[in-house]
Amino acid sequence: MPSLNKVILIGNITADPELKQTPTGVSVCSFSIGVSRRFKDANGTYPTDFINIVAWRQSAEFVCKYFRKGNPICIVGSIQVRNYTDQQGNKRYVTEVVADEVSFVSSKADSAPQNPAFAGMGETQQNIPAYGEGAPVGTAMPDTPKFEEISGDDDLPF
Repeated sequence: MPSLNKVILIGNITADPELKQTPTGVSVCSFSIGVSRRFKDANGTYPTDFINIVAWRQSAEFVCKYFRKGNPICIVGSIQVRNYTDQQGNKRYVTEVVADEVSFVSSKADSAPQNPAFAGMGETQQNIPAYGEGAPVGTAMPDTPKFEEISGDDDLPF
């Protein structure tokens, strides 16, 4: 049976992301974002959901290089549920979004590298390949094609 697991989120990062390495040297970054709900609650405010995100490889490096606490971010990925047994022997469940794509929400001027560890590297967002695709992460859409304006409705087929 076919299935679909795709999530698109836009929210603000809740804490500075931190880049870590697995024992085999793979980059990973776990962070959370706050996403406001669409409707106001009884108090007239928009409740916020805090969603855990995990990014791997180049996407993890991209997040740690360009994003800080409070920055808006767009995440496209899938929901993953995993479990483990803690030190007290209790079974714990974790639900998180595995980021397949990460992109900016704010203007390009606001996207200068913010992590001092990456300062002076001269690398821009366009030089970082997207996870699994070889295409740049968060690159802007190419210029839209120029369309010819139709002068009247007489030639339209509908």
